[in-house]
Amino acid sequence: MFHPRAAMLTLYGDYVLHRGGEIGIGSLVRLLNNFGLSEQAIRSAVSRMCRSGLLKARRTGSKSYYSLTGDGYNLLTEGALRIFQRKNSTWNGNWNIVTYSIPERLRPARDRLRLELVWLGYGPLGEATWISPYDLTKDVKNLLRRLKIEEYIHIFNAIHQGGTNPKKIVSRCWNLNKIHRQYADFIAEYRPKLAEHMQRLQDGETITPSECFVARFNLIHEYRKLPFFDPDLPAELLPADWLRPQAAALFEEYHGSLTEKANEYFDSVTGDYRETPANTGRKPRRRNKVNTGKHSPVSFRRQVLNMSTVLPSSQRIFMS
Repeated sequence: MFHPRAAMLTLYGDYVLHRGGEIGIGSLVRLLNNFGLSEQAIRSAVSRMCRSGLLKARRTGSKSYYSLTGDGYNLLTEGALRIFQRKNSTWNGNWNIVTYSIPERLRPARDRLRLELVWLGYGPLGEATWISPYDLTKDVKNLLRRLKIEEYIHIFNAIHQGGTNPKKIVSRCWNLNKIHRQYADFIAEYRPKLAEHMQRLQDGETITPSECFVARFNLIHEYRKLPFFDPDLPAELLPADWLRPQAAALFEEYHGSLTEKANEYFDSVTGDYRETPANTGRKPRRRNKVNTGKHSPVSFRRQVLNMSTVLPSSQRIFMS
């Protein structure tokens, strides 16, 4: 069962951002009805997202249209970066270490710090010591400024001098077995679905646009959860049979095979509810470049980290 807000963010992230940037409430209801969400649940979710600053409304007569606010845009673009843009650098043996001693009176900031360190890909070596194989000092400093706790934090780059195997250190900080099982479960579920889809195409069977839309929506909704558990460690620190590359290749192939007809269905539904310039006196909205590739564009890094009001909830949204 889809959570209404999570379903809407999937819809905005995989479609609306790349196909006009705005969608009418009638289109939202019709599209999300495909997943068992009622009109009341969808309208309530839209209202909550407007109140929380993720969406903004534009009304024309009796019709309402919704687009992302700056915070909503940042939420989705950061999510897209986390899902689709991977760190491919080799490890040089350095650990980026964050330690802190934050007073109890600042407990909310301390809890927020832990959440955001997880988001950045750090793992807890101890209660107040977090490590990453990547130098994320700049990101952490930006975070500390937002939380106003710079004086309580220390950041180091260091090489481990003990005899412990780096992979053993990794096992203390991240549950790679659990992440591995999640990738295995995704592959076990979606590899047969891709094989069936390709066989139907090969047999000349007609697959409707609405069927492709539902299949692609389910695919992205499930796949997007995986990278938020995965710290994206360098290959040198991962098991030899690490399944992320297989899961990513499966996702891209299946997503790409569904894209054309899924977009066709989305456009047919939104076209039924789109306001006409002749009736409004407004110039047509300039459409963003259509996303016809294998995954969402993520070339907007400059706006991503301005998320101080939504970041922890973004983890819960993307993983729900």
